[in-house]
Amino acid sequence: MTPQLLRSSLNCLVPFLSPFSASCNKVFAQAAVVPYLHYFRKMMHYETEQRGRPNSPDYRLYFKTSDGKYISPFHDIPLIAESDLKDDVPAKKPKNENEVLYNMVVEVPRWSNAKMEIATKEPLNPIKQDVKKGKLRYVANIFPHKGYIWNYGALPQTWEDPNHEDKETSCCGDNDPLDVCDIGTQVCSPGQVIQVKVLGILAMIDEGEMDWKVIAINAKDPDAANLNCLEDVRKSRPGHLEATVDWFRKYKVPDGKPENQFGFGGEFKDKDFAVEIIKSTHEHWKALVQKQKHSGGIECKNLSCCGSPFKCDDDEARGVVQSAPVFGTAQPVSSEVDKWHFV
Repeated sequence: MTPQLLRSSLNCLVPFLSPFSASCNKVFAQAAVVPYLHYFRKMMHYETEQRGRPNSPDYRLYFKTSDGKYISPFHDIPLIAESDLKDDVPAKKPKNENEVLYNMVVEVPRWSNAKMEIATKEPLNPIKQDVKKGKLRYVANIFPHKGYIWNYGALPQTWEDPNHEDKETSCCGDNDPLDVCDIGTQVCSPGQVIQVKVLGILAMIDEGEMDWKVIAINAKDPDAANLNCLEDVRKSRPGHLEATVDWFRKYKVPDGKPENQFGFGGEFKDKDFAVEIIKSTHEHWKALVQKQKHSGGIECKNLSCCGSPFKCDDDEARGVVQSAPVFGTAQPVSSEVDKWHFV
């Protein structure tokens, strides 16, 4: 791992979040630990706070520390997830960058349909359900799949710059964090943060925009040690990668939109390529929060990014959350969400 990437990812040594219970109410995590800065180790607890009514446009899921300090999951969770210490002995340094684990913010659990996402254009970037034309968005069940076929989310501290043209596809970024598909066996929860091992990447082109899809596996998955590259996935999980391409190609068709296209002929690129994309989008994010690039409407309010002109204090962050509607009763979900589509 390069010192520059490590330093920028830690951003003043703000702790990372780790997996939490399905209640979506509490997140328990251990602080991110740099091997040669192990004396910063301490246990930290994080919580998520629900606001608004679930299954409604006003629902939001905010993140905060155990001492009540609200944070942005987009900007304040480090990209790099360092290994925990055992008996106060520093973890071994990875042999190369491909062995690095990354934090993934889970937005959508596997088998679910609600299109939950980090609200990039809202202060503190809570998780919310996407809305189009005044209606909540749900992905269709395209036979033989039910909803999303992996835990779907984003890598924090990455940004697909809409002004950066990819040299291979000639498409610009989609103005969002880098998307991740966790192919692990655990069904996660919205707001859960897991540490993942990157396996490869898919170059999806969504309505002319570059929309990379990182393929990764939860580091705590029983199969994680045996899955180190895309070829391992093909051998142990035949059809999974092909189903992933098919899913992304067709998931908007029931909404009346054309099939999505792909760079590189729809072929996955390996983990070395994926790491380079992650590094590039992390650099774009750094320029974003330092106001070196036009934000494209992105809300960059944060509590931890050193030298960022968007850095705010605890009171301001608390005011953002308190101004949101109080948590209320969940709204009913239309039976149309369970409809099966054959395309």
